[in-house]
Amino acid sequence: MKATYKKYILDFKRPSGTSRGVMTQKETFFIILEKDKKFGIGECGILRGLSADDVPDYEDRLKWTCDNINLGEDRLWETLMDYPSIQFGVEQAFLSLNSRTPFLLYPSEFTDSNIPIIINGLIWMGDEHFMHQQIQQKLEEGFKCIKLKIGAIDFEKEITLLKSIRNKYSEKEIELRVDANGAFLPSEAMHKLECLSPFNLHSIEQPIKAGNANKMKKLCLNPPIPIALDEELIGIANVTEKEKLLQTIRPQYIILKPSLIGGFRGSMEWIRVAEKLNIKWWVTSALESNIGLNAIAQWTYTLDNPLPQGLGTGGLYTNNFKCPLKVNNGTISYEKTGSWENNLIENICT
Repeated sequence: MKATYKKYILDFKRPSGTSRGVMTQKETFFIILEKDKKFGIGECGILRGLSADDVPDYEDRLKWTCDNINLGEDRLWETLMDYPSIQFGVEQAFLSLNSRTPFLLYPSEFTDSNIPIIINGLIWMGDEHFMHQQIQQKLEEGFKCIKLKIGAIDFEKEITLLKSIRNKYSEKEIELRVDANGAFLPSEAMHKLECLSPFNLHSIEQPIKAGNANKMKKLCLNPPIPIALDEELIGIANVTEKEKLLQTIRPQYIILKPSLIGGFRGSMEWIRVAEKLNIKWWVTSALESNIGLNAIAQWTYTLDNPLPQGLGTGGLYTNNFKCPLKVNNGTISYEKTGSWENNLIENICT
């Protein structure tokens, strides 16, 4: 078996803002396997400034992985515990190599019968006018669940924005999620949650920065809005530590981003712990290209989770890869009549 890796820069159609800053590009890496004239591909979706494996020797570790690919998937996954995005890339690449076609990783009604997955529409941070524009567009596109990034513009303006949405659309018409990306100070977080509670929000993701387990525990004890952990899960690879974290904080939800938490295997460990504690969960992509998004969407369908998933990021880039994934009427589907870009793997290699 031969393994190589390739770096690829994704360009955003327009700058996309979070409380951590504005992004214009997204760096990603692909692991490509070749054996007996068959190809497999997996995406290592690193997020600079957020991923636990955003370290100086990242590419050295990718090279080591390719040089030692014959150790096999299981041994590599264990060895790469400190590199969750590479774990995920290896998982995908082996699934891809051993599948009927390189992009059919989890055959199901999703891939075979165009059965869709309900997703939320993502609203990026910006000025009030820009956020209103995005909301109107998502509503016109048929989304029934909208997720807003908050915490970067003035909080009172965000409250005004939410009030204007609720004045027009009831809780039954539109489900609203908000994501603070850890933007609230612990001292102000409860007050801000109380200010947000009149708008009947489904949940708020990561109100305070990760690493404040005891303060997050207090917020989750009886919160005005259900709380979902996101960044809090990053960097915790040991199952015992996963159990300890969720038993301590007891959030209402956790959010699974396979690129950031050790791929499908790492995500399943979180799911098993969460379900033992009656904590609900959903899956979200982490700005991968359509290659990684395809793998996450196919896997997510097999989990049969009824909540809207966060899988609508494929259309963000000018230079993403043509694929059968289609976002329509608040869902993502795998169109059997669609196709992947011609000679995609070979083109990435060159």
